[in-house]
Amino acid sequence: MNALNLFLPCASGVEGYLAEEVARICGARARDLRTARGGVQLVAGWPEVMQLNLHSRLAQRVLVQLWHGPYRAEQDIYEAASNVAWEDWFTPRESFKIELTSHQSPLKSLNFAALRIKDAVADRFRNRGGVRPDVDTQRPAVRVFGHLAAESLTLYIDSSGEPLFKRGWREDKGEAPLKETLAAAMLAASGWDATVPLYDPCCGSGTIAIEAAQIACNIAPGSLRRFGFERLRPHKAADWQALKAEAQAARRAPTAPVFGSDVAFRMVDFAQRNAERAGVAQAVQLRGGDALQRMPPSDVPGVMLLNPPYGERIEAGGIARPGRELAQTEQGGDFFTQLASHWKKNYAGWTAWVLVPDAKLPTRMRLKESRRVPMWNGPIECRLFRFDMVAGSARNRDRGPQENA
Repeated sequence: MNALNLFLPCASGVEGYLAEEVARICGARARDLRTARGGVQLVAGWPEVMQLNLHSRLAQRVLVQLWHGPYRAEQDIYEAASNVAWEDWFTPRESFKIELTSHQSPLKSLNFAALRIKDAVADRFRNRGGVRPDVDTQRPAVRVFGHLAAESLTLYIDSSGEPLFKRGWREDKGEAPLKETLAAAMLAASGWDATVPLYDPCCGSGTIAIEAAQIACNIAPGSLRRFGFERLRPHKAADWQALKAEAQAARRAPTAPVFGSDVAFRMVDFAQRNAERAGVAQAVQLRGGDALQRMPPSDVPGVMLLNPPYGERIEAGGIARPGRELAQTEQGGDFFTQLASHWKKNYAGWTAWVLVPDAKLPTRMRLKESRRVPMWNGPIECRLFRFDMVAGSARNRDRGPQENA
């Protein structure tokens, strides 16, 4: 268990930030660390598996690779899965589930390929002990992941259980809530280091502000939840309790103030309750108010980070609305144009980062972005724009020496 091949999947575009995070968490114990398509690969031991689950804010899961090799047909997949020593990882008392993805695989039926892996796992247990584990597609104790490339199959056992964005504190949420892993990716891309104020003026149920407050307080994101590795045979409860105690002892008073506000007071109430469950109720200040009217929450300029409500984002969450409805104010004016005017007048010295699916946002805001970072919000391709705010009109700013400061 000292040289496990690990794969940590993440959202597209986040691979570099995740690699930096893994290096911070594991230090020199992370060997052969490199980015890959859709995630990060490394070689590490079982203690690092637990640490990555406990501390990673950007990974979707921590997968342990058990097989990698070529295939041509479904029978090859069955034989490969039959050769994995599943009995070293879990017992037939634990239910399991197969999840299979593919990229350029020539096989016609992904479902049939997954069925062959399931049969191989069950047959191996039955052939060795006479008892096979049950399949549970809803709440399995063990998840087995497979990936079919054009010519190769990779099999993993999942150490996370529920996806890592499920931190355990968000019970109150609104429409199309931002995933915690995406909020963490926005924070990483912004370079916010918990030394200056952070403010989300469209905070919704508080995801960005709470993630930031936990970073400021050095609270491990996985400290409130259970993990899949606790059901696996290599798990040692005493070692896990020691890691959790170490994380608890590392908590601190916040190193920077964090603020959030929302025009819907109902959402502010949700955010407050979520912050209490996340252990940061005293570290984040949440208020009601329109983003077009609220003044800076701090005398010291800091970072604004927001994912404003947008028609396409809401529609993707299952609530159909016209694509531009949420980009308009109640008076019919363009929300983003008015927001930019408000910021230029009142937020000089602040840096604003805005995540939207509209690639033409800078034109609409009449602002010149200093950076744009591609990010995916689920199936929606977005851009995280950085705007460096200075006082005065856009025309004066473009003429002045502080452009893109």
